[in-house]
Amino acid sequence: MDWQKHWENVYKTKKADQVSWFKPHLSKSLQLISETKIKKQESVIDIGGGASTLADDLLREGFTDITVLDISSESLETAKKRLGKQASNIHWIVDDITTVDFPQNHYALWHDRAVFHFLTSPADQEKYVKILRQSVKPQGSVILATFSLEGPEKCSGLNVIRYDAATLSKKLEPYFQLLRTEHEIHDTPFATKQSFIYCLFQKKYAL
Repeated sequence: MDWQKHWENVYKTKKADQVSWFKPHLSKSLQLISETKIKKQESVIDIGGGASTLADDLLREGFTDITVLDISSESLETAKKRLGKQASNIHWIVDDITTVDFPQNHYALWHDRAVFHFLTSPADQEKYVKILRQSVKPQGSVILATFSLEGPEKCSGLNVIRYDAATLSKKLEPYFQLLRTEHEIHDTPFATKQSFIYCLFQKKYAL
């Protein structure tokens, strides 16, 4: 599977507000980010952020060290155009989350809404978790949102893996402690509903 080709095609053929995961504002994510009590100058990364408005909202809230990673350059260009001059205040990375090289113990907050559930092979899941483990600071926060057990089995023509709090926690053991869980019924632009689970973790150990 050529992941980059697939996602470039999605963003070339659909507008940002025409994909099923679109939300004008990621209110649940913003709520959980606020609960972490992260300082505005600490490093935040949005995994698979693409054309999401999370970076816009974090800038408005005064965050100064924001990184957005996506495998699709097209999605990031959409976000840059929307932000205009403010785009220069964001670190943009076009890369694959299973192979990217991040600084060790660097990020105070890792946010992923709807990337991890696309990793259906155990090998890719392990690569993701290894990079997560290496790049988040001790005591750093992780917000991981995936389709819940009641969510769809496919998205964007791809198979996904659905999770609950127990199965997500098991993937991140023993380095991360689950602090709390939230559920969300997402209304897609097509008037359908998708069930998400949001898990807030904290990193327990230094590497």
